[in-house]
This record gives sequence, C-alpha cells and structure tokens, in this order.
Amino acid sequence: MMRSIAAAAAASLLLGGCALIQAAEEPTNLYQVTPKSTFDPGLPSVRWQLAVEVPAAAANLNTGRIAIAHSPTSFDYYAKSAWTDRAPLMVQTRIVDSFENSRKIIAVARESIALVPNYVLQPDLRDFEAMYYYGSPPIARVRVVAKLVQMPIRQIIGEATFERCVRARADKVPKVVEAIDQALGSVIKNLVAWTLRTPPSGLPAEQTAAEISKLRNPANVVVDSRNCPVGNDTSMVPIADEP
Repeated sequence: MMRSIAAAAAASLLLGGCALIQAAEEPTNLYQVTPKSTFDPGLPSVRWQLAVEVPAAAANLNTGRIAIAHSPTSFDYYAKSAWTDRAPLMVQTRIVDSFENSRKIIAVARESIALVPNYVLQPDLRDFEAMYYYGSPPIARVRVVAKLVQMPIRQIIGEATFERCVRARADKVPKVVEAIDQALGSVIKNLVAWTLRTPPSGLPAEQTAAEISKLRNPANVVVDSRNCPVGNDTSMVPIADEP
C-alpha cells in the first residue's frame, strides 16, 4: 500500500515537472519598437553632450511583458508575447538612437557609461499599454514625462509631458505592437525636438542670466497630449498606419 502511494506521488511530481518544463519551453513571440529617423530640418544643432537615463516606470510597466489595460485600474499582459527587453530599457535605447539619427547633437549616450554630460534627460514612462476599455481593437497609449537637468549643478531647466494614442488596426498582438510603436515614435520625435530647443545651443557656461531665468520659469512647462480619448469620446483617436 505504501509503495503504491509513493509511486503515485512520484508520478504526480514527474507530471508536474514535465508541465513546468513544457511551460518554460512554450514559444514566445518577441517584439521591439523602432527609433525615429526623420526630423524637422530646422531643429538647432547643439554643442553640448546629453545623457539619457533609464526611464522610471511603475512595476506593471517595468517588465518585458506587453501590458494591456481592461479598465483604468485593471492590468494584464498578452500571453506568449514579450518585448525584446524590459520596456524602460527598450525605450531608453530608442530615445538614444533617435537623438543620434537627428544628427543635431555632438554626443548622446545612456547615463550608465562614463560620459561627462552637460545635460541629463530624465524620462518617466507613465503609460505604455494597450487599452481595451474603449472597445476593440484596443487603443495604444504612450505617455512620457521628461525633465531636463543641467549639470553639474543638477538644476531642472525644463519639464514636458508627451502623450499619444493610436488605435490598432486589429485585435492581434502584431497590430497592437504596430500601434504602440507609432504612438511611441510620435512621443520620441517631439521629445527629441523639445530637448534640443529647450536650452541654448551653446555650452551651459555661455548662457546669460536672462536665458537661465526663462528656462526655470514654471510657466514654460510643456504639456503635449494629442489624439487620446476625452471622457468616452474616442473620435479623435487615429487608426494605426499601415506598416
């Protein structure tokens, strides 16, 4: 009798282990977002160096999983689908890539390397998900709140919010990723332009007292939110472009 129980327990453990191995081996579709490569030719060329921090993010977005929102207070993730990196790290890479693609800045890099920057860009990734509570297909929402810090005095000289919403063309993960990529691309494009235009193009030591006073004026905080639902009205939300 005891042998039968032991055998049954061993079989149960073996089956459970097999299930865990099978779950670990289930294929995961990996996705990534793209950098911006086209910018307004009128953007200023700057002579200062910039470091980009890893965006701060809440725990539900600080992951490699692709987030979905069933309501303003209920989050989940797509099964068997993931980003190629944690979302904040992936977004940081695309911001750096986009600055480089602008060809308007002497040097830009992640803050983690030994760069001595004149300014540090501190982004917060506040939204990076597909919203299902406005119907299906879902609406991709991306919102970044950024602060530009002058070094070495660590003075915040500019703050801006960039938010974009795009409805996916279909309720399928690849189409949702396309919508998120389009929304993020618009956010990054405007983030790059704002960063290049906020301080003078010369080195910080060349700024006048009047310029510094203007940069520190709270009235100059930028809020750039477009195409996102207002209440229950989604009529202004565009459908994602065809790739």
